[in-house]
Amino acid sequence: MARLRRTEIQVVDFFSGCGGMSYGFATAPTTFLNFKIKAGVEIDPHANATFRRMLQVDPTQIDIRELRNSRVLDRYLQQWQIDAKQPLIVIGCAPCQGFSSHRKKDPRNDDRNSLLEVFGSICCRMQPDLIVMENVPEMLQRKHWTHFAAWRKMLAMAGYSIRVRIYNLAQFGVPQERFRAVVIAARDWNHFSMPLPLRRPQDFVTVRHAIGHLPALSAGQSDPLDPMHITSRHRPQTVALIKRIPINGGSRRALPNGFGPPCLQKVDGFRDVYGRLFWEQPAVAITARCRTPSCGRYVHPQQHRGLSVREAALLQGFPSDYFFEGPFDDKFKQIGNAVSPTFSQQLALHIDREWRLSHNHNHPSDFDDPKWDITRPIEKSFSSSIASIKRKMREQPMEHAFV
Repeated sequence: MARLRRTEIQVVDFFSGCGGMSYGFATAPTTFLNFKIKAGVEIDPHANATFRRMLQVDPTQIDIRELRNSRVLDRYLQQWQIDAKQPLIVIGCAPCQGFSSHRKKDPRNDDRNSLLEVFGSICCRMQPDLIVMENVPEMLQRKHWTHFAAWRKMLAMAGYSIRVRIYNLAQFGVPQERFRAVVIAARDWNHFSMPLPLRRPQDFVTVRHAIGHLPALSAGQSDPLDPMHITSRHRPQTVALIKRIPINGGSRRALPNGFGPPCLQKVDGFRDVYGRLFWEQPAVAITARCRTPSCGRYVHPQQHRGLSVREAALLQGFPSDYFFEGPFDDKFKQIGNAVSPTFSQQLALHIDREWRLSHNHNHPSDFDDPKWDITRPIEKSFSSSIASIKRKMREQPMEHAFV
């Protein structure tokens, strides 16, 4: 039986970074749609070099604010060879650092937050069939709600139906417990479903499964067969401290009194710093600073060092042959800021299914329960609620599939 010809869908990726989201869409084993990455838009030159290498698409290095000018946007749409008569999806993850929980005590406004509204205005001008956005849950908190509300109002007035949920990406096969807000805006779908989690907590992909096969390294070493399997050259006192942390999930609580950085002895918080990952659990959220043991639970479960570039990438859901361009620190920055390709593949597969159902009047989408959608600001600090959310998911995984 001949395979049905898949419908080609043009994809433009804003804030494209090193290509995590585009790679997931481009490689998803879809049945009905063929996602064609037409363009990436990113201001970071090192991330663009990685995108170019891995996606075989030359990204546009530009500040997205310049695209608010209609003439400039039209010029780039022509350069990207966007066909107005063909289906188009816009994907994007506006810089999340301004929304991040790490800035929750900083009263200053972050100019990067306004990029959400800029992104929205460009989407309204382009009129794609779908807009898919991923960001940190803090984007939906009261402090930042005005930015998201402005984006949502802009798209609603342009005729889009919009749904928002928060997911734990471990539920989709990513080997880390990474909570993210997912927004889907559809121009012609009055009713559509949001993705449903695939895994229960007992089925989460573990650190051992993701990185346990890699060759052992000492601090500062690299694997001659994989230039991405390279670690930081820690100071001797850092290595000495790490050696005192119990293997497989140990924390700095095991350190003798007076041992370690004096700054940590003055506070009871920051308990994960210098902590080891657990072999049989997913990793904590991988960030741009995940190479540094003093920035969180980023010490190898057994070896006396922080994570290698390859380990961070695998824990973020990148394939084992993904190559990152740029300086050493910048590779970690690209990985930590990326949308997980493992998760974006699942988003692409969900859209593949919804697209088919939306065009099949005999089998409309099985519209799911909207009670889990985020429709108003989150009042409490999301980061401080994560431990409780994880516990509830393990106790009642089906009832607490969503936050």
